[in-house]
Amino acid sequence: MVSRRLFLSGALAGLAQAGFAMPPELSPYPVRRPGGVQQRTVQEAAELIAEAALGGTVSFAVADANSGVMLEAVNPLRAMPPASVTKALTAAYALNRLGPGYRFRTRVLADGVVTDGRLEGDLWLVGGADPLLDTDRLNDLTRSLAEAGLREVTGRFIVAAGMLPMIHEIDPDQPAHVGYNPAISALTLNFNRVHFEWERGQDGYEVRMDARSESVRPPVSMTRMQVVDRTAPVYGYSTTETHENWTVAEGALGRGGARWLPVRRPHLYAAEVFKVLARSRGIVLDEVQVETGAPPEDALVMAAHVSEPLEEILRGMMRWSTNLTAEIVGLLSTQAGGGNPQTLPESAEAMGDWMQERWGVRRQHFVDHSGLGDESRMNTREMVRALVGSGANGGLRRLMKDIPMRDQDGNVLPDHPVDVVAKTGTLYFVSTLAGFARAPSGRDLAFAIFCGDLERRGTFDTSQETRPPGARGYNGRAKQLQQALIERWAAVHG
Repeated sequence: MVSRRLFLSGALAGLAQAGFAMPPELSPYPVRRPGGVQQRTVQEAAELIAEAALGGTVSFAVADANSGVMLEAVNPLRAMPPASVTKALTAAYALNRLGPGYRFRTRVLADGVVTDGRLEGDLWLVGGADPLLDTDRLNDLTRSLAEAGLREVTGRFIVAAGMLPMIHEIDPDQPAHVGYNPAISALTLNFNRVHFEWERGQDGYEVRMDARSESVRPPVSMTRMQVVDRTAPVYGYSTTETHENWTVAEGALGRGGARWLPVRRPHLYAAEVFKVLARSRGIVLDEVQVETGAPPEDALVMAAHVSEPLEEILRGMMRWSTNLTAEIVGLLSTQAGGGNPQTLPESAEAMGDWMQERWGVRRQHFVDHSGLGDESRMNTREMVRALVGSGANGGLRRLMKDIPMRDQDGNVLPDHPVDVVAKTGTLYFVSTLAGFARAPSGRDLAFAIFCGDLERRGTFDTSQETRPPGARGYNGRAKQLQQALIERWAAVHG
């Protein structure tokens, strides 16, 4: 691995490749100066790739982030799954189409006259597609209703979630129980997950389903859990017209525990929790009715929650890699461009069209905005083209998280001379990284590294619950390779 001493002793001089036009599959290596520490220490990219022993394909491209001149590349035209690196492109899409100051609004409307705390009419809960809406924020809305003097509603309780299409799940090939594969709706709650808790007693297991937050734990009945006598599969899922039904294998529970499970009807989940919280304040609501159209234009706004600016939400998405946020902002961005997508692939295709129009990015295919679906494809040359197009010091770079350099034992090196901000991506036997690196000289590099053993990935069922053998080791070796490549580039091209 390249050391800090190497950078401080001076960088190699390199021969830059021609820009984005027709890069070679394996770029020529920079010319070495005779003698010196760099000649003895800096390894060629091919050597680093061979030592990683990943199998499959390693593709990378690195360019000057300001000029766009391609500096080095290996397999830059090989189409690979970008995984969660897709979120960086989605963030740029949203910043352009919605604007950094865009805010999500969740509203409670009164369609009728309020007299002495009595609403003669309907109460509407209107979703604004806020991906961060949680139980505490719903509780704030019911508190605002009570503080406004509302005590009784004579009409219907209506939920409006028509701002976005209702999408059952992001990727149908994922296990049913994973919380990172939620449903998409214009009314979300707790990242569209319900909290499942269990404890073993004398007569079997006690289970609880709730929508807990930092301050309250309202129970949930629309999604139910049953402990069954089996060892596998761990979870089972089915639906009826009124409920989501889970089963869990008794042999997998132990003495007790908890986890978050996805909900597939998030608008009904949010409506039930809202009703429970409203009842705790003395406001009893009728059974929920779903409205796909817009609420009455003359309805009175009785309470509203306004989110943080989109730029802050995107920064959190990039840091925590939240799939729900990526899909919601991607759909809204397509709508803002005049589209009316009903599926994630439709919206993702529109994002690809935008990328080609804005940055000239070609040879890409997306099935979603988060990168969860492994059928998406992009090559590293086009990824670097997008990064250069977004600007070496643009809004996208400011959203990316710091990627610390580490020693061989995985410890962070706080005084490492290379600064890296990037987006990571991980699927089983796929590891991706794309972003910007600042060399000790101050030169900014835009890079993308896609590692994937797709043949090995195709040997197991992605819907199964267990991690396939070898996946953890692959990911670890891929990350070590990514760091070694970045250190090489900073020394050679910095």
